This record gives sequence, structure tokens and C-alpha cells, in this order.
Amino acid sequence: MYLYIETLKQRLDAINQLRVDRALAAMGPAFQQVYSLLPTLLHYHHPLMPGYLEGNVPHGISFYTPDENQQKWLRELTPDAQDANKPGEMPITGVYSMGSTSSVGQNGTSDLDIWVCHQSWLDNNERLALQKKCNQLQKWCVSMGVEASFFLIDENRFRHNESGSLGSEDCGSTQHILLLDEFYRTAVRMAGKRILWNMVPGEEESHYDDYVMTLYSQGVLTPNEWLDLGGLGTLSAEEYFGASLWQLYKSIDSPYKAVLKTLLLEAYSWEYPNTQLLAMDIKQRLHDGEIVSFGLDAYCMMLERVTHYLTSIDDHARLDLVRRCFYLKVCEKLTEAQPGRNGWRREILTQLIKEWGWDDARLQMLDNRAEWKIEQVREAHNELLDAMMQSYRNLIRFARRNNLSVSASPQDIGVLTRKLYAAFEALPGKVTLLNPQISPDLSEPHLTFIHVPVGRANRSGWYLYNQAPDMDSIISHQPLEFNRYLNKLVAWAWFNGLLTAQTRIHIKGNDVCDLPRLQELVADVSHHFPLRLPSPTPKALYSPCEIRHLAIIVNLEYDPTSAFRNQVVHFDFRKLDVFSFGQQQQCLIGSIDLLYRNSWNEVRTLHFNGEQAMIEALKTILGKMHQDAAPPDEVDVFCYSQHLRGLIKTRVQQLVSECIDLRLSSTRQEPGRFKALRVAGQTWGLFFERLSVSVQKLENAVEFYGAISNNKLHGLSIKVDADQTRLPAVVNGYASEGIIQFFFEDTQNDRGFNIYILDESNRVEIYHHCEGSKEELVRDVSRFYSSSHDRFTYGSSFINFNLPQFYQIVHIDDRLQVIPFRSQTLTQICATTPDNSSNDYHQPRYHMH
Repeated sequence: MYLYIETLKQRLDAINQLRVDRALAAMGPAFQQVYSLLPTLLHYHHPLMPGYLEGNVPHGISFYTPDENQQKWLRELTPDAQDANKPGEMPITGVYSMGSTSSVGQNGTSDLDIWVCHQSWLDNNERLALQKKCNQLQKWCVSMGVEASFFLIDENRFRHNESGSLGSEDCGSTQHILLLDEFYRTAVRMAGKRILWNMVPGEEESHYDDYVMTLYSQGVLTPNEWLDLGGLGTLSAEEYFGASLWQLYKSIDSPYKAVLKTLLLEAYSWEYPNTQLLAMDIKQRLHDGEIVSFGLDAYCMMLERVTHYLTSIDDHARLDLVRRCFYLKVCEKLTEAQPGRNGWRREILTQLIKEWGWDDARLQMLDNRAEWKIEQVREAHNELLDAMMQSYRNLIRFARRNNLSVSASPQDIGVLTRKLYAAFEALPGKVTLLNPQISPDLSEPHLTFIHVPVGRANRSGWYLYNQAPDMDSIISHQPLEFNRYLNKLVAWAWFNGLLTAQTRIHIKGNDVCDLPRLQELVADVSHHFPLRLPSPTPKALYSPCEIRHLAIIVNLEYDPTSAFRNQVVHFDFRKLDVFSFGQQQQCLIGSIDLLYRNSWNEVRTLHFNGEQAMIEALKTILGKMHQDAAPPDEVDVFCYSQHLRGLIKTRVQQLVSECIDLRLSSTRQEPGRFKALRVAGQTWGLFFERLSVSVQKLENAVEFYGAISNNKLHGLSIKVDADQTRLPAVVNGYASEGIIQFFFEDTQNDRGFNIYILDESNRVEIYHHCEGSKEELVRDVSRFYSSSHDRFTYGSSFINFNLPQFYQIVHIDDRLQVIPFRSQTLTQICATTPDNSSNDYHQPRYHMH
């Protein structure tokens, strides 16, 4: 037994040294320096060292002694650094890199995943201090040009089934055994204790702890010389589900790497419940003495297992894809001579492509990935997406087959599925982003936008070509993209990187939009919307979607003011209302396009046209804002009208800002928020309710006052034209311009009442046989006016900020007379209400404009 264990230790040390050598040989000087010095920086703690923090910071790695190069660096740093900082206890069990490091999958852009394993006796403050030190070291790595992530691992984490929190790198509660599986098959010991798991034969895995205790009791192994994270145990169906979701999550940002890992998990599920984890295969080969074999390369073994799975289920399409992903991940261009480069990686690839039967043309195409443009990128994107969605469907089937109650926390599952939805779900108006690390430059020298009007052979709308506007070349090419509206095509080209400052833009369709207007739109979008933003946080993904950046694009495709050219337009400067303009009460907003980015980093577009475009756009914008949302970080209005551009832009900006404020500031205690807007001579009401914003067309005064009243008027309400029916003479006597006046007249036999309404200009509306409570109507209308003041507008000619006046027509001494309307309820309310309270009831005031 002793000799066998000693042989295993030698093999373990030999393969670890081989991996260290391969990790360093594959990378540049900066990576080599970072990789070599990290153990020293975690072992010692000195003010002149990167990662230093004041206070009691745990440092010191078990069984670590600096090598010659590390000692030289320490002496250069400060002569006393080594003596002054020799740690007593060694809280750090070991430091290990894991993942692609040292494998054929490591390339010049690979990052570092570092596990800092520590003793379980560290308290919370000590763990926090060590984490801060690691955060500082991470910043130092970035300053050296190396992306590194540090993970603090308690020795007992996997024994107690603990998990981290979901973040950009930490898989949270979604993995346990599978994370340990990846660590055991890919770990490279940089400093500290050897990993005990490697010493336990595969056939003893099911009673791992008993076998380890036997080794200790026989004196074959010494307990404190080994890192023991525990055995691999049994892979649960729930964990497979969570881990697969995690890999799909990662695939959004690193598609080529994630395809291989996702398919490995799919292969695991195919074997379930008799899954043989990949780490067990590698350990078996270690015990069998296969040290130098390429088969011990973690990436090659992953490909081998996935190949076996896809061949077994006869899925040759995804097998071909996974081979291309593997080749691109390795990043060794076999069509280019690489003198002095690592021979072993190229040797592996050369051997593999010979087995696959690839020709030079395929190699050339893959090696030229940096030159791929939109057609190839879209094809690759769709292929990767199809593969991921196939894995997702298989995952759902697996979950149903095993009747899963998922082990991952509901919050983690929510975050994972939200990000998948945000990245992959195709929705009307959504801008699909096609370039997740597929090609670095999709810019086009020429983009041509062609409009096809209604009635032609092709469907009407806009077509985008990456050609100059030479009809012969365009006719022989398929369009890159089609949409009914120009805004969507511009957004698609901008956010996918086709449209840059150097791109020459051309347009065919001047009857809808000319080149200067298109160039203005491109400039506005590119100036206000950055291409790249940080990925949404788990908190943002777990929370309801919110609009973060909104652009309102006015009159891009239809501009009513263009008709003003060479015309005399009559309007009153005192009533310059762009929504109901001039004597014809014309709406000067003909089309509105929305372009917005939300808190999940989706980019969306919407289009509205016609006289009611403003109302429809407002309702849509406000409907996408839940009551407790944060207001957008930025709201921009881009206006492309030929005339009155500044006025239209300002008015739309004011209106949108006011409505957003009303939507997001309404509370349950103040549910009756209301905004009236006159558009093209018609009045519309926007009602800000707790769960939604509704729109109602208000044809007349009773509808308006009924809409804002909690007591809706009901019964038969007949409007009578004032030209045909004369007002009671007593009403004529009270008519006064500049104020709104209500006259109530009770009908005989108590069959309801009539209402005579005179607006500011003494225009008359008459309603017969109304039913309902006059008192409540008066109360609610008075309340609306006293609380709204300048918050609300209702067209320039219908309402001012005077309170309406209410009268009752009565018979006194056989004569009709008008007296101020009074009710007991209203009198009591007014008597107890301070005049300066903007939210309470007021007695009618009598004053004129």
C-alpha cells in the first residue's frame, strides 16, 4: 500500500508540474509573472506588496516555500519583507488555478480562475479581510493585463453543501458536485497541499471517507498534509438542472466555450442516473499511469465524452458545431506558420482535424474569424442559438422526466432564466444582438436603406443592404434586414456594429425620409446610446424590467409641418399648441418612433403614426413602467420636423416628463391622477391608476367631468344643439366669458335633471334627463380643480385654472331664478378646509380671466 501511495504521489506531482509548465509556456510575460507571484502575495503581507491592507489579514500558505525566482523578487522588493512577514499559523490550505488553465483550451485571451482554499476555523471578520485582499490582488492582475477571479473556498464547503451567491462568476446555488467535478479534473496546484481526492481509487469513491480514514490510521498518509474537499458522491437530477441553466447563462457571453460545457452536462444527463463524471475518468487514467498522454488534458477529455454522446444519438449537426467551437477555443491557427509556438497544442489539433477529415478551405474560414462580417456572424449566431435552445429543450424534458424540485434557489433560477430570455427571446420590435464574441469588427463601408411603398411586388417597408446604391449590385444581393419602419433598421445596424462613424449612408425613398434626416437620426442615436454596457446585475434581472434610456423620435417618417412650405399658416401665438394647431386644430406630430434600452439590456423599438401617435406612444411608454419603477436615467426627444422643430421637441419633452412623473409618483392614497390632452381638436384623458394607465376619448363636457368623478353620471343623456334649442333666458343672463359654468335644472316628476354647461367662450352643451348625484359630481370636479392647478392641461380653450361655478335653476314666486348651487355636504367640507391645502375641497371662487 505504501509503495502504491508513493507512486501515486510521484505521478500526481509529475502531472501537476507538467500542467504548470504548460500554463506558463502558453502565455506571455505578464501572465507568467502574475501566475508565479500570486502564491507569494498570499503567503506574505507587506505594505510594499500588491494586495496589502492594514489590519489583521490572514496570510500564509501551508507547506509553501518561495522558489528561487520568487525569493529574488522578494529581495528586490525589500530586504526585510521575507523575515518581517513570516506567518505563524497557515490559514490558507492551498492556492489552485482551475478551468482551462494548462489545458489545450488555454489561449492568449484566457483568464484565471483561482481557488484560495482556507481553514474552516477562520471567523467571519478574517474571511472578509482575506476576501478584500483577494479583491485587491484582482485589481493588481488587471493592471498587469490579466483577468483573474478569486474564489474563497472553505475546506468544509462541499461537505456541508454550502454555496456562494450568484454573480458574474460564482454559480451560486446551481452547482455542488459538478463544480467539484470540474475542480478535481482541471485543478493546478500553485502552492499548498496536494489534493487528497486523487489518492482514492475510483472503486472506493462510494465510501470515500472510510477509505481516507483507513489511510490515516495505517500511517500511509498524514492528515494535515492534504486538502480534503470530500468525495464526489452522487449527482442529483436537481443539480444537473441548475448547472445546465448556469452554462446556458454563461453561453450568452462566451458562446464557444459554453457550447462544449453545456453538451458535457447534456451527456451527463443522457447517462443519468448512472453518470460517470469526467473527473473520475481522469483519476482512473492517473491511477493507470497515463501521465503524458493527451488524454489527461481536461479539454480533450471533454470533447471525447461529448463526441461519444452526440455520435450515440446521431446528432451530427451539433457534433460538427462542437468541433468548430473546440478549434476556435484553442485559437491555434493551423493555416499560419507559428515558429517558436508551443508544439503540443498544434500537434493535438493537427491530429484531431485529420480524424475529422477537414480540408484547407474549412481551416481557412475558421482562422479568418476576425474578418467575418454580418452574414457569417448571423449564421454562426443562429447555429449557436439553435444548439443552446436544443440543450434547453432537452433540459426541460429531463426535468419533467425526473419530476424535479430544483435545488437551486428560486431567485437564482429566476435570474438565469431572465438573462436567457433577455438575450435570446425574439420579440416584435426587439433588436437582436448578433455578435457575442463571434467577430470583433462588423463595420460596413456602405449601408443603403431602400423604401418600397405600398402596392409594389415586394412587401412595403425598408430594406437594408451593405452595398453602395448601385442597383445592379443590390439586385444581385439579398437584403441584410427588413422592417416596416426605418428606426428599427438604424437601431439594428448601430447596436450590431455595422454602422460606424466611417460608414457612408445612402437612402432610396426620399418621399418618406431624405438623407439629411437619416444622417441626423444616425448621429443622434450614436451620440446618445453607447454600444457596450456592463451586463445587468442579478438584482436587475430578478427585478421587474424597467426602461433605463428612452429616445422619442418625432416626425421621422411622416412630418405634417412639411405641408407648410410656401403656405401662409394662420395661428395665434398665444395659443401655440403643437397637438391642436391653428384654425384647423391640426396635430403636428405625424409619427413617433420609440427606441429604448431596459434594465435587462434589451434594446426595443416601436412605431406609431397618424393623428393619435402621441396618445398611443404615451400610453405604451407609461404602460411599460410599473408603479414602483425608478424613472429612466435618460429621456431624449429627437425631432426631425421641417418647421417648428424646437417648439415641437420642447412640448413633447415637457409632456412626456410630466406623464412619467405622474405615473411614477401616484400612490394608493392618491389614486385619481388624471391628465387631459387635446389632440387634433379632440380631447383625450389619461388616467393614472395603480396597475395601469388607461386612455379615454372625452367627447364632451359630461364625459370629461364624469371621467374625473368617482360618481359617474348615468341614465339617458341627450345632447341638444344650442342652435336648435334656446337656453333658458335666466341662464343667458348669467353667461360670462372666461369661466366654466354649470347650471342644474331639476325636471318635473323627479325624472332626473338637466345640465347646461357654458365653457370659457360661452359655447353651450345641454344634457337632458341625467341621473346621479349632483353633490358628488360637484365635489369631485371641485376637488380636481383645486388639487390639479398647473399639473393638468385640458386644451387651450376648455379649462383654465379658475374653479368652475355651479348654479341651481329654481322656481321662486313663479319665476325662474339662478342661485349658487349648495349642498350640506359641500358646505361642511368647505367650512373645515384651509384655503391653502392643494389636495382638499374649496368653495367656488368667482373671478374672471
